Amino acid sequence: MSAGGISELMRGLGKAAVSAASVLAGTSTRTKNEALAAAAAAIRARRVEILDANDRDMVAATAAQLGAPLLDRLRLDQKRVEAIAQSIEDIAALADPVGTVAAEWDRPNGLHIQRVRVPLGVIGIIYESRPNVTADAGTLCLKSGNAVILRGGSESRLSNAAIHACLLDGLTAAGLPAECIQLVPTTDRAAVGFMLAEMTDFIDVIVPRGGKSLVARVQKEARVPVIGHLEGNCHVYVDRDADVRMARTIALNAKMRRTGVCGAAETLLIDEGCVSTHLGPIVRDLLAAGCEVRGDPTVQKADTRVLPATEDDWYTEYLDAIIAARVVDGVDGAVAHIKTYGSAHTESIVTDNEATANRFLQRVDSAIVLHNASTQFADGGEFGMGAEIGISTDRFHARGPVGVEQLTSYKYVVRGSGQVRPG
Repeated sequence: MSAGGISELMRGLGKAAVSAASVLAGTSTRTKNEALAAAAAAIRARRVEILDANDRDMVAATAAQLGAPLLDRLRLDQKRVEAIAQSIEDIAALADPVGTVAAEWDRPNGLHIQRVRVPLGVIGIIYESRPNVTADAGTLCLKSGNAVILRGGSESRLSNAAIHACLLDGLTAAGLPAECIQLVPTTDRAAVGFMLAEMTDFIDVIVPRGGKSLVARVQKEARVPVIGHLEGNCHVYVDRDADVRMARTIALNAKMRRTGVCGAAETLLIDEGCVSTHLGPIVRDLLAAGCEVRGDPTVQKADTRVLPATEDDWYTEYLDAIIAARVVDGVDGAVAHIKTYGSAHTESIVTDNEATANRFLQRVDSAIVLHNASTQFADGGEFGMGAEIGISTDRFHARGPVGVEQLTSYKYVVRGSGQVRPG
């Protein structure tokens, strides 16, 4: 598509989104929930169409030799399609944040001040591989009163279109404009560049969801605010006071439940005080599950199959069945390692010592910190948020899972009775 064609297409989407956002801002919770319920029903009714579209995407992606993590993110089956529908229903069941009063107070002069939640406006979502993001992002934006422009990856083009058609069914059923949820109808990469740099009159915030190169590009080129994380280099620290069975279960789940998600553990840290009891069993569990372990000299001694770790391994988000492992000097050593190499995403400590756990939870400055639980719980749905657009590692506006509340801002509503400010 020519540059002029891209400009015309994207500006048209932007103008339509701004118009739709003004409608959504005044739409009732009931109407939004009607649209969500109808969309979930359409997902189930069109399950065969969605799976057929995904099959064709998978064939093309396999032929293009996409890596295993991307293929896993792309793949849909009946269970995953049902999870999409259920997630939409979960979002519908959430409290509507729009119009809620976050705080209110009276001033001595009689002014009554309220801080009230409002939609952000128009949100641009740029994502790769995962077709479920089409549903999650579209419906979260709808519930929070935002219009959205979705730009999925070329590898999931047919799957995204099939799911988007279901969302349009929901909007139509509720009498809402189809432009509330728009899918960019071209895979031309120039559309991404245009969204980032040329749509400041239309888009209020960009949310990237994908690999490191995509997120880095968005953060570098975007001329509007960005909510996102660069990578998920997540850690599990096993303390000397950890129950060994619990430690084994958590470490294995954190790495191997799904290796291609951003909450998958990429580094295992073992307290030097429990090397003789905990290190060997955990390493053998991982190896037996098909995970490659790269370790420091002490970890290598635990099993001859452990490969030597390099400095780069401590920084790496593998998104694959690979984990780096290191022995550290207690909880302070673990905190120091995470501070040096981590990406401020998700970290977990396994210990029965409450004081040690609290020290870890207080000193580790990541978006999500857990005690005696797998890092795979780094997910908006698991937090009771219905779904998420992503996990933010920013320190402003939104941090952690980005759900309906995080897709709102606020304004101050001030009510008086004729007050004027004295000179």
